[in-house]
Amino acid sequence: MVNDQLGMTPSAFRSGGAGEEIRYGTATTRLGVLLVARTSRGVCAIEFGDDAAAVRTRLADRFSRAGIIEDQRTADAALQIVARYIDEANDVRLPRLPLDIVGTAFQRRVWEALMKIPVGETSTYAELATKIGHPRAVRAVAAACAANPVAVAVPCHRAVRSDGALGGYRWGLARNAIFSSARPLLRGAAVKTRPPGRRCAVPGLFRRESKTSSGSASDPLRSSHD
Repeated sequence: MVNDQLGMTPSAFRSGGAGEEIRYGTATTRLGVLLVARTSRGVCAIEFGDDAAAVRTRLADRFSRAGIIEDQRTADAALQIVARYIDEANDVRLPRLPLDIVGTAFQRRVWEALMKIPVGETSTYAELATKIGHPRAVRAVAAACAANPVAVAVPCHRAVRSDGALGGYRWGLARNAIFSSARPLLRGAAVKTRPPGRRCAVPGLFRRESKTSSGSASDPLRSSHD
């Protein structure tokens, strides 16, 4: 669930999560070390890395002023769901997870579009840009994908270049290729990869401020549908 009224405020996020308590757990998966972190409202980070220290450092850097606590018990339910999805599935449907993520209005539209891509399929950055009504904003769409804070819950691994190549992935092309390995069977096309290019700067994330007193029940970012 993403609750625009009760979630982390934009100012709190920009100040490194000041006043927030974030609990996390880790597990070893075929994609490396998985970290799932959550606030009292939902999952705020899903990270992959080569070792536990690396993923903990990224979480601490993102929420530098939050109270970060290793708590396998609290994180276990979401951690097990994501770990099982990674190790037992191959880009199938991820069970619903409550999400507490922060993004600009544009980023949220991109993430919503990603969550609507059918299982086993991909969409190009250009197609995503068209779907959200900004056909010329291809690079901005790619940047929004790179800014995704919750791997697999918002499936940015389903976004590809116009030629079908995997143009980049926040957690590494090798991890993205594992998800992509199922697509030739589903789509009858070869999976292409290419070396990552120069990394673009990703704008800071902040929650879209709601103009209503409650979140919309139809908001795709209220839970993961993947």
